[in-house]
This record gives sequence, structure tokens and C-alpha cells, in this order.
Amino acid sequence: MSTEEIRAIELLTRVSYGRVATIMRAMPFVAPARHIVDDGRVLLLMHRGLGYHRACAGGVVAYGADNLNSGAATLWSVQFTGTAEVVEPTEAQRAAFGPAPEMVDGEPFDPVYMRVEPQFVTVHTLDPTTEPPSTPSGERHFHHVA
Repeated sequence: MSTEEIRAIELLTRVSYGRVATIMRAMPFVAPARHIVDDGRVLLLMHRGLGYHRACAGGVVAYGADNLNSGAATLWSVQFTGTAEVVEPTEAQRAAFGPAPEMVDGEPFDPVYMRVEPQFVTVHTLDPTTEPPSTPSGERHFHHVA
């Protein structure tokens, strides 16, 4: 495993949710997912009722997570791109996810688990201190330093 992959996995363990992206009916989409890292693979927990797992299964997906709204001094974003498959998690993996949401869009949560085999991993670090703290409108700008 490369140093970038090790760093990305370490960062991913700091947050619980991210976004999975793929194509559904010839259109790109992004959906929220909960994740854990197990043996260098990203395991996702999604709501079966939305059907997004069907578009992901057997295809290439990108899974990204970040700490952009954390208020941390250094901000980061990671992305894992690879093939996804529906899996049945072990009891230990289920426990690592913690409690699932009760409802999604007014429906009872129905879990589906997916494993992403990363082929490409990227880490981007944003340092907000390299730019002026705000523009006249109060917006912050971030500079990519990775």
C-alpha cells in the first residue's frame, strides 16, 4: 500500500459519512453513505430503499469524504475510486458501523452493504491560512496545497 493510500485510509477513519458517485440511467449521481475501513477496503452502508446500490454493484464508483465543515485548521478530502459489490458483512463489521438511522426520507431504513476495492486513491489538503481570511463579502477561499 502506498503512503497516500495509508494516509487516505487514516483520514477516512476520522469521519463516518461520505458520498458515493456513479452513473445511473446514463446520468451521474451522488448519494450519502456511511463507511468503515476493513483490511484496506472501504465498506459502505446505504439505504436499500433508494435503489442506489443497484447502480453501484459491479460498476466503478468514487467514494469521497472530508472534514470541510469541521472547523479544523487543516482541511482534507479523500477519494477512493474502484469497483463496488454488494456484500454480507461480518458481525464485527456490522458492529463497527454503529447504530443505523431509523428512517430515510420517511421510510424505515433497510440496510445494504457494499465493498469498494480501491484502484485509485487521492488525498487533497486545503490550508485556509495561505489565503486572506475572507473576501469583502465574507466568503473564505481555500488554496490547494497537496
